[in-house]
Amino acid sequence: MPWNPNKYTKEQINHFSSKVLESGFKVHSRLGPGLLEGAYEACLEYELKRIGLNVDCQPVLPVNYNEYISIDFGYRPDLIVENCIMVELKSVETVNSLHEAQILTYMRLSGFKLGLLINFNVLRLNDGIKRLVCGF
Repeated sequence: MPWNPNKYTKEQINHFSSKVLESGFKVHSRLGPGLLEGAYEACLEYELKRIGLNVDCQPVLPVNYNEYISIDFGYRPDLIVENCIMVELKSVETVNSLHEAQILTYMRLSGFKLGLLINFNVLRLNDGIKRLVCGF
């Protein structure tokens, strides 16, 4: 796996996280709610790259099963930012526990400590953000 989620300090990860959220607010204020997830993903990726952050969009992360088998058709988080933050985007009426479980599973399988679950289908983006921590 090309990512090293443990190479940054907690402070650096929090700094990158704030940049992701700032960019998310910018995208949401320009587009508003109601679009498909892919539109928000493309615009957020653009904003993050525009400010100089490293972003991988829809990367394939393998599932390592039983220590000996690596399945390349594993899972695809929406964005990996600066090789240390996993971002899962939604455009749904309500984020539920299954959405949270999805990103937490992705984080556990890949070693990421911070995940952001962002639902753009809300009137105020503050109401659509969940910050998930795994092993900080």
